[in-house]
Amino acid sequence: MIYEFRNYTLRPGRRDTLIELFEREFIEGQEAAGMGVAGQFRDLDDPNMYPWMRKFPDMEARRAALTAFYSGPIWKANRDAANATLLDSDNVLLLRPAPVPSADPFPGTARPPVGATVLPESLYVAMIYHVGDEFAEFFAREAVPVLKEAGVPPIACFETETAENTFPALPVRTGEQVFMWFARFDRPSDEREVALPGLESRLTAPPQRLCLAPTARSALR
Repeated sequence: MIYEFRNYTLRPGRRDTLIELFEREFIEGQEAAGMGVAGQFRDLDDPNMYPWMRKFPDMEARRAALTAFYSGPIWKANRDAANATLLDSDNVLLLRPAPVPSADPFPGTARPPVGATVLPESLYVAMIYHVGDEFAEFFAREAVPVLKEAGVPPIACFETETAENTFPALPVRTGEQVFMWFARFDRPSDEREVALPGLESRLTAPPQRLCLAPTARSALR
């Protein structure tokens, strides 16, 4: 399974415009082309960021699905409106599930129908680490037990997919090795950080913490 974590920088005040367009036009269109739209979020710390995730069975399926969607009628009809909200759409991590905790961490596709506006109460926290080799094994061995004991078990873990980008019309970040994990809280007030022993010595850059509120039609809720 291949995932993209796409984190768009938007023109000021345009995030809700893109979310409305995305949830009306782009979810079912992408899934009909052969990809899964795993989740969409509002970054609670930056009103001009729109993070979302999609997935593919493998890199060849990714090429075929992206070719079908971006050459198809839905994107052609709506691309100008979408692009008008964007300052940058190239902040993209190409990822594969790490061996914690499952092969496809986000398998669900159930979501509210087009036009839904009720927002989930939950909060997702995503941690992005720049790491060296064998970090996934360290995280599973040393960090996961601590997180579980603290009541913040990882619900999904990913690491950099090193395969060549099979759809170069959409750039992805290269030349870096990352490990990304997610925790879920029922409410933002439940959020808490957990100190992980031995973590800092294994990072090659400061960690990034994203507080993500699911949108109305996100499959991650």
